[in-house]
Amino acid sequence: MFLFFRLICILLIILLFPITKKFLNKKKLNQNTIFFYNWTEYVPHEILNQFTKETGIRIVYSTYDSNESMFTKLKTYKKQSYDLVVPSTYFVIKMKNEGMIQKIEKNKIPNFKNLDPKFLNKSFDYNNEYSIPYIWGATAIGINTNFINYKNINSWNDLWNPKYYKSISLIDDAKEVFQMSLIRLKLPVNTTNINYINQAFIELKKLMPNIISFNSDNPGYPFIEGSVNIGMIWNGSAYALQKLGIPLKFIWPKEGSIFWMDSFVIPSNAKNVKGALKLINFLLRPDITVKIVKKIGFSTPNLEAKKLLPLEIINNKTLYPDDKIINNGIWQNDNNININKQYEMYFQKLKIL
Repeated sequence: MFLFFRLICILLIILLFPITKKFLNKKKLNQNTIFFYNWTEYVPHEILNQFTKETGIRIVYSTYDSNESMFTKLKTYKKQSYDLVVPSTYFVIKMKNEGMIQKIEKNKIPNFKNLDPKFLNKSFDYNNEYSIPYIWGATAIGINTNFINYKNINSWNDLWNPKYYKSISLIDDAKEVFQMSLIRLKLPVNTTNINYINQAFIELKKLMPNIISFNSDNPGYPFIEGSVNIGMIWNGSAYALQKLGIPLKFIWPKEGSIFWMDSFVIPSNAKNVKGALKLINFLLRPDITVKIVKKIGFSTPNLEAKKLLPLEIINNKTLYPDDKIINNGIWQNDNNININKQYEMYFQKLKIL
């Protein structure tokens, strides 16, 4: 009887070994790999390689060019899970409300203490339960001073000037484009009033003859290739162009600029939460943040890292505007799901005009 039992056990081991091995290998893969979904060129590859070298954890890095495309992919391909994603301000609460992201154990992120309190506890995520600030910035107007006198541009209204027919590039983002129009109309920028959104749409239809392209993958590219000399641009992209020697002037519109923040979130179906927390902590390390800022150009909410930045960066008003400009600006906030759908519907109509 004992011999028979042993034979049965041996047989079960032989039969189950491939399944067990596959399970263990899959578990090992999940723990040794982080699937990171982020904006294009938002983390230098050498930084990711350094993380792998220090921890032994491999990073599979994929990119997107808009919040909408990221959101759609996560909603559509639910079996394809990511461990870390970086949505913008109003998408954090949108993803939270749809159960797409999970609470973050901040006690496992020691470098969270490095963040500037003024960038924490925002209305889209009180107490930062679901998101950790990574990069902040602003959307305003960029011009090539070789072709346009920057002294003649100081308002969003200037983009509607007929002399810029087929010569303006806009950010490929429904919310930012509509917010620009709402600012022009002196209406609430984070409105949920469908009548206001319709008014903004009508105003944007008047602007469309001046538009030659929409770009969020790299808003500076149309300036680099010379297809535009004026348009909406992020301050970090403007700074990057200036470093390349392109005579680009970043104009803060007198009515106010659009401010936003991109934050780390962990999807609900993430396989390697432990690894994601390690990576967030690594990217918030002051010496690492400094390397990132120097490379990609955007502003950091990491107060300890900012102390280590060169003066030419800290004193650059494109990256770090004074309080007057910030206080005159508008921070993006969430609107309800149905309103966001209205923005997208109107935006798609604009793009085919």
